[in-house]
Amino acid sequence: MQNATDFALKQIGHLERVTLGERVYSELRQLLMAGKLVPGEKLSLRSVAEALGVSMMPVREAVARLVAEGALTVLPNRAVSVPPMTQSKLRELMRIRIEIEGFAAQEAAVACSGAALKRISDLDAAFRAAVLAQDADVEQALRLNKEFHFAVYEATRLPILTSIIESLWLKIGPVINLDLRTSQRLTTGGAEQYHGALVAALSSRDGKAARKALAGDIRSSSEFILATGKLPE
Repeated sequence: MQNATDFALKQIGHLERVTLGERVYSELRQLLMAGKLVPGEKLSLRSVAEALGVSMMPVREAVARLVAEGALTVLPNRAVSVPPMTQSKLRELMRIRIEIEGFAAQEAAVACSGAALKRISDLDAAFRAAVLAQDADVEQALRLNKEFHFAVYEATRLPILTSIIESLWLKIGPVINLDLRTSQRLTTGGAEQYHGALVAALSSRDGKAARKALAGDIRSSSEFILATGKLPE
C-alpha cells in the first residue's frame, strides 16, 4: 500500500535539472541585456569562473553558446569580448526594435493583467526615482530599465515574442551603457517620460499610444547614442 509520504512526493513531480553551464549562461545573458558590459570589453573566463564559484568547464560551455548567438565574439588570441557596435548596426537594430518591441507594447495594452500592470507601474516609479535623484543611481537605473521593458513584453503572454526580443537585447544591451550611463541623458528625463507615457497607454488599453511611446523611447535612446560620436561608422 502506498503510504502518505510516497503519495506526497509524487505530487511534486520531476524537478527541472539546471546545469552549472545553464546557470552561467543565464547570468552572463543578464549582464549583457542589462547593459553591465560595454562593446569591446574583454572577458576573462577565469574571472567569470571565480566570480560565480564554478570551474572553467561551465564557463566555456556558456560562452560558446553566447558566441554562437552573436552576443560574444572570440578574438584572434582566443580571448572573448563583447562585439563592437557601429553606427550602421545600431541604426539597423533601432529599426528592427521599433517594429518588434513596438508590436509587443501594442499587444501588452490588450493582454496586460491587473497584476502585470501594477508591476510595470511599480518599476516605472522606481526607475523614475533612480534617474531623477540628486545623485542618479546609474547601476540601479540600468537594472530597472531592463526589468521595466521586459515586464511590458512578458505582459503580452507571448513567450516566443519575448524570446525574440531577448535575442535583440543581447546585442543592444551593452550599448545602453552609452545612453543611461551618461548623466546628461539621465537628467533630461527622456527615458522616464517615454516610460510614463507607455504606462499611461497600457492603463487605458490604448495599443496605438503604447506602440508610439515604446518606439519613441527606442528612437530617442538610439539617436542620443549616435550623437555622442562614440561609435565608429
